[in-house]
This record gives sequence, structure tokens and C-alpha cells, in this order.
Amino acid sequence: MNRNILLIEPAYKTKFPPLGLMKISAYHKALGDNVTFVKGIKTSLSDEYWDRIYITTLFTFNWKITIDTIKHYKMLVGGDTTRLYVGGIMSTLMPQEVWQETGVAPTAGVLNYPGALDGDNDLIVDEMIPDYELFDGAGQDYTLVLDSYFGYSTRGCVNKCEFCGVRKLEPDFIEYSGLKPYVEAIADRYGEKQHLVLFDNNVLASKKFEQIISDIKDLGFERGAKFATSVRSKAMRKVDFNQGTDARLMNKKNMKLLAGIAINPLRIAFDSIKYKDNYSQKVELAAKCGIRNLSNYILYNHKDTPEDFWQRLKINIGLNNQLKLKIYSFPMKFIPLDAKDRSFVDEPHWNWYFLRSVQRILNVMKGSVMPGEEFFYRAFGPNEKEFIRILHMPENILMYRTREETLIEKEWKNAFDKLTDNERKEMLAILCNDRTKAAFLSAYTATKNGKIKNILEYYFPQQPVSSAVKGEEVTV
Repeated sequence: MNRNILLIEPAYKTKFPPLGLMKISAYHKALGDNVTFVKGIKTSLSDEYWDRIYITTLFTFNWKITIDTIKHYKMLVGGDTTRLYVGGIMSTLMPQEVWQETGVAPTAGVLNYPGALDGDNDLIVDEMIPDYELFDGAGQDYTLVLDSYFGYSTRGCVNKCEFCGVRKLEPDFIEYSGLKPYVEAIADRYGEKQHLVLFDNNVLASKKFEQIISDIKDLGFERGAKFATSVRSKAMRKVDFNQGTDARLMNKKNMKLLAGIAINPLRIAFDSIKYKDNYSQKVELAAKCGIRNLSNYILYNHKDTPEDFWQRLKINIGLNNQLKLKIYSFPMKFIPLDAKDRSFVDEPHWNWYFLRSVQRILNVMKGSVMPGEEFFYRAFGPNEKEFIRILHMPENILMYRTREETLIEKEWKNAFDKLTDNERKEMLAILCNDRTKAAFLSAYTATKNGKIKNILEYYFPQQPVSSAVKGEEVTV
């Protein structure tokens, strides 16, 4: 008898479709089961009987929305947790916490062994060809990204970085995972795709890297490759090692190999200022090999300072100018692997208000730092000292700056520059600690220092308290 299978992705924001659920769908369809996919909580599903419900999890800071989703669908199986499967990143990193909160024991790790879901067959879920038709009619639009092949050429990582969860998610490094037959099978079943997106965590660590590049070329993704989007039109293909590459493992040989495929962009991590010389050398090597478009992951709020953060961004601006490149920086705020929200602050160098200011700047730029020098200096300041001053700015000044300084910006800067170091610390303490509207107004009233009281007036809410923080914090 065919089983009714329900696949759930909680309603958090994500760019890519849930590859794990796509493979689970393929597994169940291979067994003749009926598969339904939904995003988030759908009360209309409660009238149907589900033989199994699978819920994927992503980042730990999506804790609340994910736990709420698990609890809701637990009711649909009448509390029979043998019919409810929870897996993915969050549940692998925090299995005990998920169990304590929901009463559901997660299926941790990768389903890369026979019998992971049923004992009566030898199918390996992780080796299934993902179901690209899973989202049809589900009201979830992955149209743009589904024009890509998604997969891996390696698994795991040789590094054990403390800030990275790969050591728990994929503890064993697999040098090669058969990329070519995997992609060819997707093409045969669902048609040719324009791009290739690989989620390898450290592809350069593979001793079979040359074979991986050869496979990519054989699949039609050599440098300059084009894809027929219509009878008369062709567009450039792209290869994206989306998780980034390790600059420490780059050399002339593997850079030339990367330059021989349609790599766009080449993503390189720049996690600490201590790697600045090595990072710059490898970007220069990429330029010499003809790679012009790069993307840069910049970790911050992790054993760094705001000044370090600014310097790394500035290094990219300098390399853009020097080498005529386009490096788009993507700052990534560090959040511990067991954090249930995004509130972590790496004190004493960072504080809540500085982190919030960085996010405000990035929101204006939709998460990335553009390669243009003029824009960078206006957004982040021409030097570290000015950047620190920018981080102190009120929201209504910071987010709505134009190319030229406004009168209110000049007034605020004048008031800020008159403060002593101790007065700035006192002002910052109020902004960090008194975040509710009532607390902020109380701190303002209690302040005896006239200069601090005067500058705090620039931080008064210019509109109703932000709904983005549940109406509890001042929009500062």
C-alpha cells in the first residue's frame, strides 16, 4: 500500500531549496509513495492521515520557528513520534535540546547508509537524485535557483574550526563523491540546467581536485561556457563553490584549474585579519590566472574588533582598484553553534549597538559590500576612526545617508565629537542596555550630563517602535 508522505520546511528565509527533502522525496517516490511538500505551518493538512512527516532544520538561530513547526506537526500524528522524522543542521548540532523541547528524537547526520529510513531496502537517501518536481504546486517559488544543479563533489572538511559546524555535520572527509554521473542523472530526468552550485565545505583539500575539475568541464562548464536559454539566445554558465574555498590551500596549480572552469564568483573566506597577507596573495594569484569576479566571506563578531573588520573590507577595496577586479564582500556575523537566536555579542570588542549598526548598513546594501571605493567610504568611512563614529550613529541618520552629508548628520557629528571618551561610553551603555522605549526614556530623563542628554535626543524614535523587534525595542 502506498504511503502518504508529508515533507516540511519551516517558514524561515532561505535562498536555496532543501536538498535533503528533495532526496527524501526521491527516495519515497522510488518506493511508490505519495509525497506532498509544504513551507511552514499549514492547518489545512490536519484532516489528512500521514504515514510519515519529515521536518528539515537549518540554522540553530531559527530555533523558535523550527520548534513551533515540529510541535504543530507532532499533533498531526497524534503524538506518535515514530511517524515524525526531524533532521538537518539544527537537529544534528542540538539533538538533545530538540528532544527535550519537543519529545521528538532527531535523526542526526547524513542519511548516507542503507536502511536509514526503512529496513527492507538498500537505498541510500543521500545518493538519490534530488526531486526537482517536489515544489510544483506547493506555492513555494524556487524557480530561479532550480535552474542549477545542486550537489557535492566532496563531503566534510579536513579543518576543525571552532566556529564551524561541519566537524559535527559531516565528520568524515570524502575526497570524491561521483559528481559527473550525479549531474548527468539530474539532466536526464529533469532537463539541462544552466548553472552548477556545489556545497563542498573544502574542495581544495581533496587529492582528487584535478578529477573534479575534469568532471566539471566534461559536464559543459568549462571557462566561457554558454547555455541555450532559447533558440536564438545563449547565456553564460556559472560554477559556484557556494561554501567558499580555503585560501591557505590555494596554489598556482589549483588556481589554474579553477580558472579553467566557468567559476563565477570564486568565493574565498577571510575570517581573520591575521590572514591578510595570505589572502591578498591568493587574490592576486586569481587575477593573474584570469579570474575577475570574486566573492568574499568576512566573519565578524568572533575574536576580532570593529577596526579589524573595517580593515578586511578595505583590503578588498584596495585589491579591486589595484587588480581591476570585482570583489563583493559578504560579512557574516558569528553566532555560536548552540545559539537559539541571533543575539550573541563577542564582548568586549563588540557590543549590541555596533552589531546592529553593521546590520543596518548591510540592509541598505542587501547584505553585500559593493566593490566601489566611493560607495565604501561613504558607507563605512575612510578610516577606522570614522567607522567607529558611524557605528554610533542613530538609525534615522545612518540608514538614510546620501552622497552628501545632511544638516542633521553634521549636527549629530558635531555633538558626538564634543563628547569625551567616558561620555561616549556612557551614551553607548544607555543605547545598549536601555532598549525598550520606556527604559530609554527613563535613562534619558535620569541623565545629568547635558552633552549626553543633548545627543540622546537624536536617538528618540522617529516612528512607532519597530515591529522587527516585536514592538519592544526603540528604533535606534
